Amino acid sequence: MSTESRTFRIAAIPADGVGKEVVAAGRAVLDALAADSGGAFAFEWEEFPWGCEYYERTGKMMDEDGLDQLKDFDAIYFGAVGWPTVPDHISLWGLRLRICQNFDQWANVRPVHFLPGVVSPLRKADDTELDWVVVRENSEGEYAGLGGRNLSARGQGGEVAIQSALFTETGCERIMRFAFDLARTRNRRKVSSVTKSNAQQYGMVLWDDVFKRVAADYPDVETESVLVDAMSAKFVLRPEDLSVVVASNLNADILSDLGSALAGSLGLAASANLNPERRFPSMFEPVHGSAPDIAGQGLANPIGAVGSAALMLNHFGLPDESARLEKAIERTTASGILTRDVGGTATTDEVTKALIDALN
Repeated sequence: MSTESRTFRIAAIPADGVGKEVVAAGRAVLDALAADSGGAFAFEWEEFPWGCEYYERTGKMMDEDGLDQLKDFDAIYFGAVGWPTVPDHISLWGLRLRICQNFDQWANVRPVHFLPGVVSPLRKADDTELDWVVVRENSEGEYAGLGGRNLSARGQGGEVAIQSALFTETGCERIMRFAFDLARTRNRRKVSSVTKSNAQQYGMVLWDDVFKRVAADYPDVETESVLVDAMSAKFVLRPEDLSVVVASNLNADILSDLGSALAGSLGLAASANLNPERRFPSMFEPVHGSAPDIAGQGLANPIGAVGSAALMLNHFGLPDESARLEKAIERTTASGILTRDVGGTATTDEVTKALIDALN
């Protein structure tokens, strides 16, 4: 990446369903931001046709050498993966997880933002300032892919499936230190660790032990360790007590979706899959799925994708531009220009235009 030219090479992978629509929207907003920068920075895009349609033509979710094609980009801008004609485990493992795991994008960051003009199902959100971020271990845990299906020769009803979770000291420690470092940048310096060590006596006990050890290096940061079931209740009942929530792959996946739903819609939720060492490109994507029921109708909410673009700008060392994009999102929702998932009637294009107008 050339910091002198500030031209960022980005691989766009719209993939499936509404992913195509929201990536197009995000690109339009980013290009408008760059055009207004006075030449300070620009984006060079290359789009890849991978996804379920590609799988139906080729039998593969992405090119065999796809990782080699992606490795020299500054970032990856991803849409959504999945379609009813392709089994979910094939579409997910063949594209998104293949990129995440091979590029060691071990830190998944999912902010939970309560936006003006968006009604939350939480009554507490009406008069309480709520803002937290879920930090997800993104390389191992319950999604390590270890296990198998066996004994099918026994006949129907006799097969056995084993799914193993992988926890390493290195994996636990690096995501926890990432969470603590992030907490030091926030108004409230607090890290909440999510565990289930009362029932998972090996992996989650290791998780707890590492958390205690890492916490000792951050005496200025408040900590707590909460069982995942209790944390799901806390998201609803005491969300004002949250700042940075760090959790394993599965637990953070579930909790971050809950947080986004509490903020009003999964369509609002942004995420970053980071390789913090920058040995590989990081990937930025909205949390929502491919939404086959509304795909191609111009109804998709582009805010999650645009929020992910803001995270990408921050990763590029453009915090002011990232904040400008976040402010444009807030102005747009506050003005009542909302898609139907958050109670409005605006189309994807109308929200995209409003976001661009709000940059000024």
